[in-house]
Amino acid sequence: MGYQFNQKAWGRVFDQWSTEYSIYAPKRFKGTGRFSETDVVRYGKVLSPGDIVWDQRSDYSFKEVLFPICQTLFYFTEGSVKESEFSPQKVLIFLRSCDLHAVRRLDYMFQYNGPEDYYYARVRQHVKFILMGCATTFEDCFCVSMGTNKTEKYDAAVNFQHGVYFFDCKDTALQNTLQKFADSSMPVTVDYVNQNHVTVKIPPMLTSAVATSTMWDEYDRRCIGCGRCTIVCPTCTCWSMQDLFYTENGQAGERRRVQASCMIDGYTDVAGGGCFRQKNGQRMRFKVLHKVLDFKKRAGFQMCVGCGRCDAVCPEYISFSHCVNRLDHAIQEVTKNG
Repeated sequence: MGYQFNQKAWGRVFDQWSTEYSIYAPKRFKGTGRFSETDVVRYGKVLSPGDIVWDQRSDYSFKEVLFPICQTLFYFTEGSVKESEFSPQKVLIFLRSCDLHAVRRLDYMFQYNGPEDYYYARVRQHVKFILMGCATTFEDCFCVSMGTNKTEKYDAAVNFQHGVYFFDCKDTALQNTLQKFADSSMPVTVDYVNQNHVTVKIPPMLTSAVATSTMWDEYDRRCIGCGRCTIVCPTCTCWSMQDLFYTENGQAGERRRVQASCMIDGYTDVAGGGCFRQKNGQRMRFKVLHKVLDFKKRAGFQMCVGCGRCDAVCPEYISFSHCVNRLDHAIQEVTKNG
C-alpha cells in the first residue's frame, strides 16, 4: 500500500521518525566545495525535511554512515585494552537505487568475504533504508548498464514530485507512522530511470590477460594518484590501521581504522621498501579490473554500481566508464600480440 503526503504531513512523519531514528540523507554543505564559494552535497544527519536534497546526486556516497572515514576501534595501555564505546542507535538512510545496490557490496565485503567484521555489523543491524526514486538520470550515471537502476529491496521508498511525497512501504514499523499521517492511500510505483546518457559495456569474455594491455600506460601520465575516485565510490572498502600514541614510550594510545585508497602512494608498500604497484597506470588497472572482473569472480555479481561519482570528481577528467568501454579493444590488442 502506498501513501501520499503534502509538505505539512510529511513534516509530521519526519518528526515522528526522528524521535526513534537518526536520519541520514543527501545534505547541502554550503561553501565547502572544491572551488571557491561552491557547495558539496554529501551525507549528513538531517534535522528537518528541508535539509534533504532531492534534485542532485550526492557528491559523496552514504557509506560513511556504515563505514566511517576514521573510526577508533580500541584504546590500549601497557597492561590493558578497552574497546571503544558504542551506543546502538536506529538509523534511517535515504539513498538512490545504485547506492542501495552498493549496500549489498558492502555487506559482502564486511560480512561474507571471510569472518564477519564486528565493527561494521554492530552498526549495520540497526539500519533501515528508504529508497529515493529517480525520475531522471544524472550526469555520468550508467546504472542501467550495470543493472542497478531499480531494486525492490528497500524498507520504504519515496517519490518527490511537485512538492508532494509518495511513499511505498514494506517495513511494519515505518508503515504505522505513514498510515497515521497520510493524506490519502494509493498504489505507488517507485520512479526509476531506464536510460542513461552514458552506456557501459563490459566484455563478456573479459579475462585477466587484459592486464598486459598497453592501454594502462596512458594513466601513468594522466592520473595524479589523488584517490578521490575511491573515496566517493560507494563500494570501495580499502582501509588501513593507525596507532595514535598518547605517551612517548608508545605504551598508551588508540588504534584507528582509516579509509584508504589503492590509488595513492604507499598503499602497496611492504617491509623492506618494496612496492607492488608503483605507477599510477598499474593502480588504475588494479582498480578497474577489481570493479568489473575480480570481484565478480568471487562474489558472482559486479562490484561497480554505475553511480558515476568517480567520473564527476576526477580533477584530471579521467572517465571510469570510458576506461571500461576500452577493455574490448584492449582484449583484441592482447590477443593480436599474444
